[in-house]
Amino acid sequence: MGILQDLLRDIPVPKMAKVKVKFDDTKIDNLEQALLDKLQQEYIQKKIQPGMEIAIAVGSRGLDRLVEITAATVRFLQELGAKPFIVPSMGSHGGATAEGQREVLAHLGVTEESVNCEIRSSMEVVKIGELPNGLPVYVDQFAFKADGIVVINRVKPHTAFRGPVESGIMKMISIGLGKQKGAEACHQLGFKYMAENVPAMAKKIIEKTPILFGVATIENAFDKVARIEVLAVEEIEEKEVELQKLAKQLLPKLYFEQLDVLVIDQIGKNISGDGMDPNITGRYPTPYAQGGPDVNKMAVLDLTHETEGNANGVGTADFTTQRLVDKMDLEFTYANGLTSTVCAPTKIATTLANDKEAIQASIKTCNILDFTKVKMVRIKNTLEISEIEVSEALLEDVVNHPHMELISDLYELPFNEKGNLF
Repeated sequence: MGILQDLLRDIPVPKMAKVKVKFDDTKIDNLEQALLDKLQQEYIQKKIQPGMEIAIAVGSRGLDRLVEITAATVRFLQELGAKPFIVPSMGSHGGATAEGQREVLAHLGVTEESVNCEIRSSMEVVKIGELPNGLPVYVDQFAFKADGIVVINRVKPHTAFRGPVESGIMKMISIGLGKQKGAEACHQLGFKYMAENVPAMAKKIIEKTPILFGVATIENAFDKVARIEVLAVEEIEEKEVELQKLAKQLLPKLYFEQLDVLVIDQIGKNISGDGMDPNITGRYPTPYAQGGPDVNKMAVLDLTHETEGNANGVGTADFTTQRLVDKMDLEFTYANGLTSTVCAPTKIATTLANDKEAIQASIKTCNILDFTKVKMVRIKNTLEISEIEVSEALLEDVVNHPHMELISDLYELPFNEKGNLF
């Protein structure tokens, strides 16, 4: 038996119980009609002239019903006689290549066939100016040459900074449309100044390019569209601030103030840009954001298939498994840190042989006297937290909480002969 196995051998893994967590599940059923109602407002329609070439900026995040929203926007523009085309707007994602970005869109279901218009993918950008602090401002060359630009994105809290505007339309304009060079420039001075630089860059781009409007969604705790708005260019900044507040209210959460151990079955870029959403885990990649539970130790056990080896976020955890590390694509993972300048999440957490040892290591180091009283939560990933597992020490919190319901008795976690959960 090795040194680590010897150290962990007698650490007890607690029995767990299943818990149902309740969140607001309000959603828009007839989304296409809701979007068309907003698009067909006179002040939006007046912006579109027949024959206009219009770039539609579509990003790399897995927005709910992205294909439907994009296709409806394309059709609306075509019916007014415009010639829309898609521009991948995702900073450096897709390996920072034109083909890679086209593939990212295809993964999300956005193809020339599914949305009925051309996709023009290029990493070439035009420098349109500088901010007073010297930061250059870039825009995708195809979008810059177009007669109009439309931006589609979800508005939600960011995971590394706080400000009136975080993730949404303005970030899509400044970082998404700026491609790899724009993303790099916006991240250059770090997340400390991101709350200032994102809107400042977006305003400069709005000033120098023909942005017409943004299509903004807010998703509920189950990642379904709860609200959709069409923001004319002149109202983007003001209205996005309001949408950001609403998005924060709808965010799902773990209803615990303090946890000794948080176990996350899988992380990945399809779950969050950070692999796991810090707004859920309370663990942030920078000191410029906060919120969520105080977690003493965190273990991440595996990568999603969709993340294709990008393990950004593994370094935010304390422990991981050899299985996860074996699946890592180091180039993809490290490229994330080199672009964002936040390198701690791309470090490899302390790696144990299997799930059981990673969990035992988290318990051993979580700074409590009696390991049998560990306050432990296990979740599949940070997108799916309407059903979680909790240890015995948390049962009282669950029973006394209006949004949590115990739905099973306590049971032993099922480890196979290799020490992995199944």
